[in-house]
Parts: sequence; structure tokens; C-alpha cells
Amino acid sequence: MKVADVYDMKNQKGVGATSTYLHSLAPMPSKRGGKSEEEIQVELSSGKVMEGGKVIDFEAIKGPSHAEQALQGAKDTIVSSGEKYIPPGNGILGINDDVVSEVGHELGQFATPGQIQLCAAYLRSKAPKSLFETNPNSINREESSFSEEEKNTIDSILRKAYVESGEVTSAFAKTFFLGTQLLPELPREAIWAIYVWCRRTDEIVDAPRDSDEEMLNDLGSWEMRLEALWKHGEVEDVYDLCLLDVLVRYPNLPITPFTDMIRGMLMDVPGLGQERYESFDELHLYCYRVAGTVGLMSLPVFGCAEGYNDQIAREPALSLGVAFQLTNILRDVGEDAEKRGRVYLPREDMATFGVTEEQILAKKVDQNYVDFMKFQIERAKMYYERARRGVFMLAPESRLPVQSSLDAYGKILDKIEENGYDSLTTRAYVGKWEKLSMIPMSWYKTQDISRTLPFPGDKPVPTLDEPTP
Repeated sequence: MKVADVYDMKNQKGVGATSTYLHSLAPMPSKRGGKSEEEIQVELSSGKVMEGGKVIDFEAIKGPSHAEQALQGAKDTIVSSGEKYIPPGNGILGINDDVVSEVGHELGQFATPGQIQLCAAYLRSKAPKSLFETNPNSINREESSFSEEEKNTIDSILRKAYVESGEVTSAFAKTFFLGTQLLPELPREAIWAIYVWCRRTDEIVDAPRDSDEEMLNDLGSWEMRLEALWKHGEVEDVYDLCLLDVLVRYPNLPITPFTDMIRGMLMDVPGLGQERYESFDELHLYCYRVAGTVGLMSLPVFGCAEGYNDQIAREPALSLGVAFQLTNILRDVGEDAEKRGRVYLPREDMATFGVTEEQILAKKVDQNYVDFMKFQIERAKMYYERARRGVFMLAPESRLPVQSSLDAYGKILDKIEENGYDSLTTRAYVGKWEKLSMIPMSWYKTQDISRTLPFPGDKPVPTLDEPTP
């Protein structure tokens, strides 16, 4: 799984040998990867079908899976040790050599542990009184007790942390970063902070290791840190400070999409996750966890227009996550099969169109595959159309960034079509200047007049009272 471009959370580089946690679990019946058929069905049956019947909300679904048991086992081991967990490497979880190399310089090394905790104490002092529970082991001070010198130090550290968060976002998510450039400063920085958390989660699961046990220890520690941040406002490093700052600014930001994403990352881990998807509903759960969650994380930051709220805008946000992730999957069919041995495409759909895994591995594009891709692209476009209804639900300053990302990423589907539906040997790509040239059209789509006079060749934007097919 690799967080690249927008919401691209799926490309597994490979992890190491089987964890001792896995050895301790009971054998599983009939399975596809690390999940049994029974576990899959329990999770699917717990989803909530939203209006129009096209989107399933899988919020906080934690079935009795081997992955869940393994993650909890790692957390229990950390707690029972009674010692602070020290991650391997430079001590900054999820900021490994690959990330540093991609950005081009060292990351997160500009503040001492004491300075980081001073910053955290100041941010907690600015939070609404009921947001955090007091931890007597943390620094607890009133906002008025911080000197101007301390405040200047805190501001300098936060500025540097946000700059580096933007650099990480730019290095790994170019289309996403372009969209954030259209936001005002505070929400732009908040989205960078959220992206970096997602990026780090991906790196924790994705980095090459000697054993899965090390990965599970890191991931268990990572989730415990997340829980401590939401409960007590506690942090470990400078990038945690950014997320704490975001939570203080947007206190309605929920923790659930973050914990759900962790479970999405686990779905790609050999021996724990799901290696094949029988139905689209199964793939839908994966899309929710690795992409729909990002939309839910972002909603409180984007804000809603008058007359709307996060709950009303939820279905379009989840639709956009499904659309983005389906686009990733359709773009990378050949690459995923060749480099990772993974086929995300629903087996039921493949059987309907006479497409086989052997054909995909052999990179054979025939009429069956073309017809199959046409069907999948139409499905993805349907989710983009459903997502467009949510743009006018957002605060005015957030509409263009979201619409421009929607248009730029949706353009990948057009490129697949232009490539003769060959996503086995050719990777669809939208260049930077083409993305920039689309911004004026995206801007027009965010104007009220576009609802009655759509852009030439464009469809009118449906409302929530007009479900799309």
C-alpha cells in the first residue's frame, strides 16, 4: 500500500516473515488471504447502506478477525511490558529512510523532546475545556502562564513542522497537494497534517521488515499514540504536534476515521488481510477504509455551507473516496499484478466479462478486458457524480480545492479510455500542466450558475433529492 497522489493507499511493497502473533491464532477455514469467509461476511453485514443504495458506510466495523486479534495482541504486549515503546530507526514512527529520501532532507529533527512537550502543553491550554482529560503525568499549564519567549519558540517549531508536512505531502501526493494550494492557510496546513498521519500509517505497515511482529508492534504503538492524543492531547514528535493543533482548531474531528484507516492498511498485509475480493461489496469496504476515511477526516476542516452539516455531507464524501480508490485500482491493474501479485478487481465482475487472473498476469488485453474496463470505469464515474453533489455543501473557500482534485483525478479515467482501456501495460497519467489548465473549469463548476448552465459537455449537478443511477 502506498499513499501516492490522492487517497492512493493500496500498493503493498511487501513485509517480512509471519509474525508470532499469527502463529498463536487458530487455523482459519475457507479463506482468501488472512481473512476467513466468515470474518468477511460479518464485516460486510455490519455496514450501513446510505441513501440511494450506492454507498455503504462501514464506520467503526471491527469484526472478530485475525488482524484485529493480532493488533490487539501487540498493544497488550506493549502495555504489559510496563515500558515506553521505542520504535526502531530514528525514533519517528513512519518517517523512514524512503520518506527522507523522497523529500530530500532530514525530517522532524529540529526540536528537543522538552520543546515538543512544551508545545503540546501550550496547545492543550488553548483547547476547549472539555476536549481533553487531564493526565497528571503531563505538563499542565494555563495559557496565560506562557512567556512571550516560550510562545515564540512554540510558534517557530509549529511553523517548521507544518512546512515539513507540506513537503511530505508535495513529495508523495502531487494532485492532492495541488488541491490544497487552493485552500486558505489554516485549513491547508490542517490537511497537510492529516495527510502526513496517513502517510506515516502507510509507511509503518509497508516498510520492508524482518518480521510482521515488528510491524504489529509499531502499528499497535501507533494506535495507542492516536488514542492518547485524542484522550489527553499527548504527543511524541513534531508531526504529532501538527495533528494536536488541528484537533484543537477543529474539536469535532472524530478519531474513528483514523482507526478505521489502520484497519484498511491491515487488509493489505499477507497473512492478515484479504488477498482477493469476491464481490464489489468486499472491495467497497476496502475503499471505505483506505480512502473514504480521508474524506471524513477532511470534512471538519473543509467546513459546511449554511444549511448543511458533516452528517448530510457524509455520503458525497464517502462517494468521493470510493471514486478515488476505484480510479487507483483501475489505473494500476497491471502494476499491482506484476509487482505485488495482487488483483483488487471483484472476481464476480471478472467472471461476468470472461476475464481471468491468468490473463491479467499475462497482460493480455482483449475485447473481454475492454468491455470489463468500460463497466468498471462507468461505475467509478457514477461515484464521482454522486460526490459532486457534496461540493456545494462545503464552505465556499473549500469548494474549488475539492472540485479541482475531483476533476484532475477523474481525468485519469479518460486517460485509460484514450489508452484503449489498456491498464495492463500502460499507466494512465495526467501531467501537471494539464491539471493546472483544468482549474478554470473546476472554478466554474463551483459557481451557482453552473447548476443551471453547466459547462459545455458537463452534466447538471444532481441534489441529494435526486439520487444518481
